[in-house]
Amino acid sequence: MLIRADSKNQPMANPTSSSDDALADNDDGPGAEMQDTPTCVMTFNASDPSGAGGLTADIMAIASAGGHALAVVTGAYVRDTTEIFDHISFDDEAVGEQARTALEDMSVSAIKVGFVGSPENISVVAEIATDYSEVPLIAYMPSLAWWDEDKIDTYLDAFRELLLPQTTILVGNHSSLWRWLMPDWPGERNPSAKDIAKAAAQLGVPYTLVTGIPLPEQFIDNALATPQAVLYSEKFERFEAVFSGAGDTLSAALAALLANGHNLNAAAAEALIYLDQSLSAGFHPGMGHTVPDRMFWAQAEDNASDDVEETGLPGDDDLTLTLQRSFFDMPPHGTTKH
Repeated sequence: MLIRADSKNQPMANPTSSSDDALADNDDGPGAEMQDTPTCVMTFNASDPSGAGGLTADIMAIASAGGHALAVVTGAYVRDTTEIFDHISFDDEAVGEQARTALEDMSVSAIKVGFVGSPENISVVAEIATDYSEVPLIAYMPSLAWWDEDKIDTYLDAFRELLLPQTTILVGNHSSLWRWLMPDWPGERNPSAKDIAKAAAQLGVPYTLVTGIPLPEQFIDNALATPQAVLYSEKFERFEAVFSGAGDTLSAALAALLANGHNLNAAAAEALIYLDQSLSAGFHPGMGHTVPDRMFWAQAEDNASDDVEETGLPGDDDLTLTLQRSFFDMPPHGTTKH
């Protein structure tokens, strides 16, 4: 299991957009009397038939953090739990129609962008982000090493030019962001989170969450940074297992927590804890990589109920459950409902 060892906190203001601004009051209709309607988070991502990442990860993570996912399908992976073999991209008009139809009906408090498959789809997402500029946009850049090199270059160029200027928080692995944003890094040392955040800021991104920063003795660091400072960091012990879908899980949870009104530091901390617990409860549905159990809280709740029924007294599992669920105790419009 990952061990939370060191963390540094630094106060900061809420992101430019608040969930209150993004949510529209609706006093009409059959659900008007409901006070705890989940806040809506739109996510653009590919369908993943293995369930390891993509929209499957987004929907489950957003729901776990108290949100309602508006899932826009941008394409489909051809993959198993070991590797991605291909990707089938949706037409950009189909992507745009899905998103705008949902947005005309529902107000969103955050937008999450994963892998959208083509420069044309990036352009559509960027146009929508411009129209909803008051809504925070969380962009996740996965590793694209499985893809054709020429497609990678055109995709990253479009993402850099069209979407990063619309991005509130960029999320990605240290290695992936380094090679993308700083290909000519000259230093003998690896770039820090602040170095990567500075490169992202030059492209219009105010905040960067860098994951998987190598540390000595089998530890990794995860840091939320600006060019001026590391706003929050958390050190974890490395897992021996190889996971698929961790980045989508983290970025989707972060988007939902921001949508629920958390400030950026608190949202980053809780999203990392949620990822930690999802990975700790990971499982092998096939013969490949481990898949995060994003519904770990539901299984823990079931086990705790069984313990109480059998003994009538709280046991160790109840203590564990209490610790896990405490991270999701949120104020109204931020309370996770299971």
